[in-house]
Amino acid sequence: MKRRVIKIPNSLKEHRKLMGYSQSGVMRKLKLKSTAMISRWEKGEIMPSSDNLLKLSLLYKTLVNELYFERGKELLIELFPDEAERLKENLKRDLPTDRAP
Repeated sequence: MKRRVIKIPNSLKEHRKLMGYSQSGVMRKLKLKSTAMISRWEKGEIMPSSDNLLKLSLLYKTLVNELYFERGKELLIELFPDEAERLKENLKRDLPTDRAP
């Protein structure tokens, strides 16, 4: 049986490009050994450690929740299922879904 892979929605790649960094540049700043980890983060295969997530937010001059905005919405609805419909409406009204960095 195939294992279902769930992608973690994020805007890491968009923020990296907006700030003018290549994956190699981020790799050097974060003192990683290769760009493979950055690629996996950006594809949503895995999440960065809390330290690397904070470093990325500083490097990209944004807040952590902006890097994982869509995932945050998913978790909010998961945490408050009884309020899911109201939350979805509020998120649509207050926070556009096509958030560009």
